[in-house]
Amino acid sequence: MARAAEQLDGRRQRADVSRRRIALAMLELVREGEVEPSADLVAERAGVGRRTVFRLFSDMEGVYREMHAVMVERLTPDFIAPLEGATWRERLDEIVLRRARMFDQMLPIKSASDAHRYRSKFLQTEHRKLTRMQRDSLRRVLPANVADGEAFEALDLALSFEAWRRLRQEQGLSAKQAIGVLRHATRALVS
Repeated sequence: MARAAEQLDGRRQRADVSRRRIALAMLELVREGEVEPSADLVAERAGVGRRTVFRLFSDMEGVYREMHAVMVERLTPDFIAPLEGATWRERLDEIVLRRARMFDQMLPIKSASDAHRYRSKFLQTEHRKLTRMQRDSLRRVLPANVADGEAFEALDLALSFEAWRRLRQEQGLSAKQAIGVLRHATRALVS
């Protein structure tokens, strides 16, 4: 009985390791520009068999769940770290820098997942959560007279992932240039 439990536990651990390797392989491939990598390509990169990919992930929803878990694990420390600025304007500038770092890490993965979002309840839910978290964190930094109304909505738009993606991908700006644009926009909106 104990031996059977150990074998089951060992199988579960191996499956967890393989699931993680598959998610990391998928993240790497997406970062490299493969928006929809094939199961064969993912399996090869992860060092597992094609059948393992299909056994552990019955659909893309599961792969995106695992990829999302990896990204949350990577980004959470930066997101939850306390802001250090003495004034709300200094803290707002910190938000610009933090979002730039996080958004740049997220850019290829979020762009790929956004292509699938409308077919995935999970991705839709996570997108809404991310948007809400960003709005809430911004609102907490701002004084009451800026934290509501059109000024807030304009700041939220300027500091959104969508704005970052446009600056980096469509407008072709470097991260440093994009940060400069966001700083300029936020300063103009709160002056």
